[in-house]
Amino acid sequence: MSYMGIDVGQTGCRAIVFNDAGVQIVHAYREYATLIPREGWAELDSAEVRDSCFAVIREANAACNDDPVRAMAISSQGEAFTPIGNNGEILSNAMITFDKRAAGITKTWSSEFGIERLYRLTGHTAHPMFSLFKLLWLRENRHDTFQKSVKFLCFEDFIQHCLGLEPRIALSLAGRTMMFNIKTHNWIDEILDNVGIDQSRLACPVPSGTVVGALNPSTARSLGFKAGVVMVTGGHDQPMGALGAGVTTGGMAMYATGTSECITPAFDEPILSEELFKSNICTYDYTLQGMYTTVAFSLTGGNILKWFRDELGKPELIESKKTGENAYEIILRKMPENPSSVLVLPYFTPTGTPYFDSDASGVILGLHLSTSREEILRGLLEGVAFEMRLNLDILSKSGIGIDELRAIGGGAKSARWTQLKADVLNKPITTVQVTEAVGFACAMFACSAVTGEPVESIVKRWVKTKGIANPNPEHAEVYSRRFETYRQLYPRLRNIRI
Repeated sequence: MSYMGIDVGQTGCRAIVFNDAGVQIVHAYREYATLIPREGWAELDSAEVRDSCFAVIREANAACNDDPVRAMAISSQGEAFTPIGNNGEILSNAMITFDKRAAGITKTWSSEFGIERLYRLTGHTAHPMFSLFKLLWLRENRHDTFQKSVKFLCFEDFIQHCLGLEPRIALSLAGRTMMFNIKTHNWIDEILDNVGIDQSRLACPVPSGTVVGALNPSTARSLGFKAGVVMVTGGHDQPMGALGAGVTTGGMAMYATGTSECITPAFDEPILSEELFKSNICTYDYTLQGMYTTVAFSLTGGNILKWFRDELGKPELIESKKTGENAYEIILRKMPENPSSVLVLPYFTPTGTPYFDSDASGVILGLHLSTSREEILRGLLEGVAFEMRLNLDILSKSGIGIDELRAIGGGAKSARWTQLKADVLNKPITTVQVTEAVGFACAMFACSAVTGEPVESIVKRWVKTKGIANPNPEHAEVYSRRFETYRQLYPRLRNIRI
């Protein structure tokens, strides 16, 4: 038997199939467009996302004739939701994480409700990214759509709905709506009443790995499944990725490098400290029942390398076309071995934790006529790593100590980039064989649901490490001194706007 994981991201979706030994059989991917109808808005066409998911499922199934898929699970980006009408139709696009249109509502509503009370209930500090504030915006600005909607579904439960199942939402994904009580694991009626909806308009929250149901035989056949297939809940993509990297105990965390950078640990009790509250670092359900997690993140991550490639990496793009080698690999190979002479505040996008500053700007400090293009490259990547070190320090002060980082995502494929991070953070970073860890975790839950084997046991069998990047002591000492300067940059520059 084989098991399928579906990863519904912000820029595309993928279906990955693994056999019962955790070996990848096939990987299918489809990209979709982010729609920007106005400045500060960001949407996905939910119908396009649905069709893309169905396409990758069919493509993956076509390659699994000898080992048909028996069960599947879905993981998705957080916060975004799709309004569904009385006949199951899509009523509008989904506002995604980076959509800022609810900023004004966020400030006024959370102040009236009580900012700290909201944090104590939901584990999150108010931000326009969350579903709660997007729903309030919809109520105020698209009232007809709000009234006609019988369901508001995040992408995990939306795809279940499109497959003809009664939707269920994993606890970790429910936590990202900011309408969910992280201690009682229920929707918060007080918040729902204020918004003007009841629980019937949301999916039922259940733990990751819960069986949602079996696909209708005709639906299964239309998607290329060879036999009956069971749907299982997955969850929010970041904690799912952490589980797929092997994070099952305290002291471990996933370090994901994609468009953004994210550190996701696991811990045994909900931690709602003053330090985390001030730093906008949340607490919510992990994918393993009874455990909790957080996401410390920088919205500037791998996208800063893309910026360098597009704006300053023309020689490497030309070389890539001539040789066929990936342009990013060429760029990173040319990066200096030693610490850069420049210091970068990496806010090329709105910041993530701890500042949640949507108007921040990036800074490159220490430029001279002797500064090389390659030094700027290394400084950019060092800046992102310094930002993650800042977050690790805050976690440590709140009792969330992290001794081992597991690297996943596109950035984990570069040994030089991973070594740079280990040096800046002064922590060892372990790489894993399967870097598409979100879909991997989905397949683990699917396997567990069918076989009855605890998912923790499957993690131990399936997850295999690849190598460890230990900090270079000389570089780590340089970075530790420089980090003290880095800490001062944002507080000193925050009021300077161009």
